[in-house]
Amino acid sequence: MMQLKNNSRGFTLVEMIIVIVITGIIGGIVAVFIKAPVQGYVDSARRAELTDIADTAFRRIARDLRLALPNSVRVSGPCDGVGACYLEFIPTVGGGRYRSDAGTGVLCVGSAEGDALSFAAADTCFEVFGPLPPVVAGDEIVVYNTGQTGANAYLGNTSAAHNRRVVSGVGANTISLTSAARLPLDSCVTDDAGNVVGGCRFQVVQTPVTYACDVANNKLVRWQGYAIADVQPTALPTGGTEAWLANKVTNCSFMYDLVSQRSGLVTMRLSISEQGESVSLYNAAHVNNLP
Repeated sequence: MMQLKNNSRGFTLVEMIIVIVITGIIGGIVAVFIKAPVQGYVDSARRAELTDIADTAFRRIARDLRLALPNSVRVSGPCDGVGACYLEFIPTVGGGRYRSDAGTGVLCVGSAEGDALSFAAADTCFEVFGPLPPVVAGDEIVVYNTGQTGANAYLGNTSAAHNRRVVSGVGANTISLTSAARLPLDSCVTDDAGNVVGGCRFQVVQTPVTYACDVANNKLVRWQGYAIADVQPTALPTGGTEAWLANKVTNCSFMYDLVSQRSGLVTMRLSISEQGESVSLYNAAHVNNLP
């Protein structure tokens, strides 16, 4: 019994220190090999998040531009990537075809069939061919918007020099207007004999939309709900609301080019950065300018 008791022993202090040192060395070696993959995963996840923010912003802008009133897109500001840049357009909520009178129709016969829209004299109602678009009193219609004087929806809605009118009422297949002033330009297409062969289109609009690059505050915002005005706004207009589309923005710009008489192209650049990681995306959206 005495011999067994003398032979029993535990770890010495030296042995415990050696084990701790070896464990630390092994842990350090493992950490060196694991650090790079873990850091790479974190960086990839951050880049994916930043890319998703930018891509979502581009998709939203492109979706809005597909509904833009023809020839209503305009850009202002330095648009150099770091200065302010503003992209404005008037979205359409619907559209249709009006009955044309070729200058001989009866003016505003209410809800009766055959009520044509005259461009030769003041007319305050017309019949819609096909299904009635989503339109209510207070909305506005625009006819033949080319962006030029007399056909620029930004300029007004009351006189014969304006191609935008406020809707006062909607019937089963007719639309009534508030202004008695005649509309300036007919959008119908005729053949050599003067017969209508196409066109006769109108669009329904409500309020404009502005996308603003605010790099100074690291954000891309969307404005809506403000009144249509001749001068393009460069600050949140009275009555409008702001919604953040992207944050962490370090570079942002818009450009608008007329590709042809009937189409345009909006190009967008956006850079988003966080904790040393940065992604830069470029996108382009086609704009249909056929009035």
